[in-house]
Amino acid sequence: MLKRIFTFSCFFIISIMYSQDYYSKLREKYWAYEENDPKALVFVNQYIKKAKSEKNYPELFQAYKDAILYSENQKMIYADSALAVAQNSKDNDLIGNGYLTKGSVYYFNQRKFQFALEEYLKAYEYLKDSKDEYLKYRNIYHIGVVKSYLGYYEEALEIFQQCINFFETKIDGDIDVNLVFNNTKGYLNSLHQAIICYQMLGKNAEAASLLKKAAEKTPKTKEFYLEKSYFTKSLGVSEFKNKNYKKAIYYFDKALPELLKVNDFTWASYIYFYKGKSYELLGDQNLEVENYRKVDSIFNKNKFILPELRSNYEELIEYYRKGNNHKEELYYTNQLLKVDSVISSDFKHLSTRVYKEYDTKKLLETKENLEKTNSYSKLLIFICLAIIIALGIVMYFRIRKQRNIQINYNELLIKLEESNQNEVVDAPVKSEVIDSGDKNIKFDSSIVEKLLNDIHTFENKQGYLEQGITLKKLAEQFKTNTSYLSQVINEYKGSNFNTYINALRINYATQKIYHDKEWRKYSIESIASAAGFSNRQSFSNIFLEQNGIRPADFIKKRIKELEDQNNS
Repeated sequence: MLKRIFTFSCFFIISIMYSQDYYSKLREKYWAYEENDPKALVFVNQYIKKAKSEKNYPELFQAYKDAILYSENQKMIYADSALAVAQNSKDNDLIGNGYLTKGSVYYFNQRKFQFALEEYLKAYEYLKDSKDEYLKYRNIYHIGVVKSYLGYYEEALEIFQQCINFFETKIDGDIDVNLVFNNTKGYLNSLHQAIICYQMLGKNAEAASLLKKAAEKTPKTKEFYLEKSYFTKSLGVSEFKNKNYKKAIYYFDKALPELLKVNDFTWASYIYFYKGKSYELLGDQNLEVENYRKVDSIFNKNKFILPELRSNYEELIEYYRKGNNHKEELYYTNQLLKVDSVISSDFKHLSTRVYKEYDTKKLLETKENLEKTNSYSKLLIFICLAIIIALGIVMYFRIRKQRNIQINYNELLIKLEESNQNEVVDAPVKSEVIDSGDKNIKFDSSIVEKLLNDIHTFENKQGYLEQGITLKKLAEQFKTNTSYLSQVINEYKGSNFNTYINALRINYATQKIYHDKEWRKYSIESIASAAGFSNRQSFSNIFLEQNGIRPADFIKKRIKELEDQNNS
């Protein structure tokens, strides 16, 4: 009996060793293929079939992850399969890895930050207590990427520094070669993201220090060509900030091929934008516009853009405005509105989710740990949470308000442009052009003609700017009665008397603020008075109702727009 048990045990151990050896040798056959090379899938499918037949969940999960790497168009299908296998395994680490893997496909291959964050947050629930630190830090790294995208660079930098410290200790010494490879990738990607944060914060010396470290630590093998391209791109940004524009373009061109090979459209568009800025400052307008248009082409295809690249459209709008190409100017104005909509949608969703599901949960976890050792900390944590919540709410509404103001400002500019294009010199109304057939006018057409000519003269002489103007006063001025005048205004101007007068006044004030720099120096009270309003509040409310933006915000946006034009 003991002999049979011993024989069976030996057979079982040998079978496992053979199976593992089979998987290892099979991976060796396709590991040398380039990413997105479907030829590797011939071997990967053998891997999947073997692991399925043995119900070997860890190996089957790995097989699907490899399929994601080499598939061109079915990455999300393989990611869903990997997640299903992980869930069947009942292994929390594997399930967390499954959500993390799916989130990575959303992030890297599709740049769908909202969907990616949902998967990262699910992964966090499974991995926060995991003993697999590599998985935990991979997940934390990706949450840091979302924070960086939102513009929380200081917070993101803290996360990336934690990741750098962790991965750096795992890339040297007596460690399994696969672990070294994975940790080196994690280390280099964390360096890259930290460099981005430093550059966005204007800390160029810190960014240069990390770039130097990256050059020393990046292996020269082809498996790390992509990471090398990211650092080359960052070198280009550093040269741009140092006003070495030709050198910046050199680095951008050097980095671009590898990014295009893996379809990293985010950083490709980033490079095209900074190439455009470089050519602009070198005085080559043709290449400037060519690169800016490539950014738009990528946005049209992928419906994603980094917030930093928003000014790409402002540059194109200004270029075509100066060239009197109103068709292209209008196109890129509409594109800017779409860009604002995409960015605004992402910011609203991501900032709320990352705060509620990550930041707050981390604080609550810290709170629970502190309570075990010090009950006095409850009050402090409560205050911190209240402050963070308050700041989060203020930040969210501030971001939303600024986005809405920018959108409404852009829409008002389009309206002003259309108004200027359609503006003609009105002639006195002739009797033959008055068509009262579809008008609810009960008196003679000659009276209508006279009143329309009076109204025309009244508008040309800007009589509406007189404070306290009433329907009765205007009727007396026109030597008619209020009933006749009210009917003509209602039927031919499409509104009642007060609305008609206010619309004229607001349009006058809007045009003055937009075109006259002296008006932008006036107080709101002075502008309101000059436009015929008796008080600031009434003017501001009607201006908002008619233009979608308050006069104070309109003035600020116009001043900033002109400053940006002068600086560019």
